Formats: sequence, structure tokens, C-alpha cells
Amino acid sequence: MIATVFTVAFIVLSCQGKLSEAERLNLQETPIQIVDSMFVVQSENGKLQLRVEADVMERYENDTCSYELFPKGLAVYAYTDDGKLETQLFSDNAKHFKSKRSDTEYWFAFGNVVVQNVIKQETMETDTLYWDQTTKEIYTNCYVRMYSPDGFMQGYGFRSDERARNTILYKEFNSYVYVVQDSTKVLIDSVNFIGPLLKK
Repeated sequence: MIATVFTVAFIVLSCQGKLSEAERLNLQETPIQIVDSMFVVQSENGKLQLRVEADVMERYENDTCSYELFPKGLAVYAYTDDGKLETQLFSDNAKHFKSKRSDTEYWFAFGNVVVQNVIKQETMETDTLYWDQTTKEIYTNCYVRMYSPDGFMQGYGFRSDERARNTILYKEFNSYVYVVQDSTKVLIDSVNFIGPLLKK
């Protein structure tokens, strides 16, 4: 009888220790889902629109919002209607936020953010980039470097459509462009090009 009481007391005490440890766990800071080697494809009417890749995705949720973190970087590839790679984005970190109380939803990438429009051969580099899915725009107020076949530009802040087709650079300084270009020069889209390469 004494042994049984001792066993029951031991089980209760050991459970109490685990419960107090669980009570200290903050569920707001604990991911409800972790995905390794994430690979997501978005298509519309059977046509590839978007491809997203990340080494790690962590999903969090609370009463007001849900969000995903990409602590080991994010790569996004956007395609034209005829299947050509048009825009690609790379960053060291990223976050996707969605409100439960409104239709607010946005992405932002931070840490060595590079946006390339492959077709226009333009590259933008910044530290933080926001993507508003409602207005279908990307923008930042941070320092931006932009490289293109026309030259080099830099400034603070830019805004563009989400495919980086029409970029407006703000507070521009110390930029330069090529005044004279060879009009016979042939630019080859090496990513989407199919066929024999031309000799130089």
C-alpha cells in the first residue's frame, strides 16, 4: 500500500514538472509548422506564373495574424505568359504577413536583396524590399543601386510594378548613363535563349 502511494505521488510530481515547463513555453514565438527545402509553384490557366524556393520556412500564427519567416533566404522567379523567365529575386531573409482582421497581406525581403529583370537586363540591389500584393507593386525607401545596359543609377527609394518592368528611382545621385551606344550590338537573353550561341 505504501509503495502504491509513493508511485502515485512520484507520477504526479513528475507531471507537475513537465506542466510547468510547458506553461513557460510561449506559443506566440513557436512555429506551428517548419518546412525544409520549400518549393512552391503558382500557375494560372495551366501557365507557370511564379516559383518560390527557400531552404527553411517557419509558419507562425496568433489571434490577429499569421506569418511565415524565411530565415535562410528566399528565391522568387516570375514568368511571362509565354513561359519565359522575366524577373528573379534573391534575399538573405524574408517575411510573408497576412492579417486576420482585414485583407492586408504583404511580403518583405531584407538583407542583400537583388531583383533582376532578365529580359530588360536590369539589376537592382537594396537592403529591404516590400511587395504589396494588393497594388501589385514593389518598393523601398532604402539605398538602391541599379545596373542596366544604359548605365548605372543609385538613389534612396524606388517603386515599380511587381515584375520590375517600370522602375522609378527616387532621390537619385552620382549616376551615369552611356550617351553613345553601338546600335548594331546584339544583346542575348542567356537565360531564355534557345538555339546556337552567336560567335563574338
